[in-house]
Amino acid sequence: MSGSNFRPLLALSLLFAIGALMGLTSNLVKLASAAGWQPAAYLLWSLIGGGLLLLPFTWLRGERPGLSPRLLRYYLGSGLLSIALPNGLLFSSIPHVGAGFASMCLAFPPLFTYLLALALRMEGLSRLRLLGICIGLAGSLLLALGKLHSGDSPHVWVLAALCVPVILALGNIYRSRYWPSGASPLSLAPGMLFGGAVLLVPLMLLDVDLRPQWGDTTALGLLIGQMVLFAMVYALYFVLQDLAGAVFLSQIGSVAAITGAAMAIGLFGEQGSLTMLLAALCIVGGVLLVAWRSTQGDRG
Repeated sequence: MSGSNFRPLLALSLLFAIGALMGLTSNLVKLASAAGWQPAAYLLWSLIGGGLLLLPFTWLRGERPGLSPRLLRYYLGSGLLSIALPNGLLFSSIPHVGAGFASMCLAFPPLFTYLLALALRMEGLSRLRLLGICIGLAGSLLLALGKLHSGDSPHVWVLAALCVPVILALGNIYRSRYWPSGASPLSLAPGMLFGGAVLLVPLMLLDVDLRPQWGDTTALGLLIGQMVLFAMVYALYFVLQDLAGAVFLSQIGSVAAITGAAMAIGLFGEQGSLTMLLAALCIVGGVLLVAWRSTQGDRG
């Protein structure tokens, strides 16, 4: 198989692998909350641990993260928009809205990412790609409106979860537009994780409990699992963005939406519905249209 034919297949494989891991994250957060973790503390220590796990790989591959002022700004910017803000809102909202709904909210970023990329002329107009994204968004909107009208969750937490995809879209654009020249994907991932962790520390000034739950075996196991997940997800995240671009990368959320919701129904007995099934079918169709367009060699 030639390199040009292998790239689309690799990109699609990474898309589904990362999306499935992100879907698993939503469900680990629900388990962690039940085990006594405060959302901010669980996120903070998971980010630190994930970054530390990635560092040996960067050293072994000779891709150590740089510490120049330009790179430090990039770590903080990407950490804010891709880690601290979206994950902080997501982790905090899951105990209130459920892992299934929170996962489905991750399907929204593609449209916002594509529209921002068009506005900034980072992508060209593709009718087929836009159609795929709109189909996926239509399914997600059905689900979100159903949740808002169901009355089983506080509206403030529903809206908080719905803010996550907007911030993720901004993060996708930021990472692409300001990608440091000459930096490898693996060298950037630990810096982004640590940047996100640093931005969470000021929460202590707001009297947020960031103490780790070291004494409980279950809580500790969930933390280690989340650390490994973060290390895997964000290392592959940068590889996929370098390979296929921000708009294709944004489809990760659609895969995470389906896998996370399916896990929530299977693991926690969360209520499924015909609306959720229709939404999932729309999202799958949208992902395949965008992915098919990308395999034709036009990333716009």
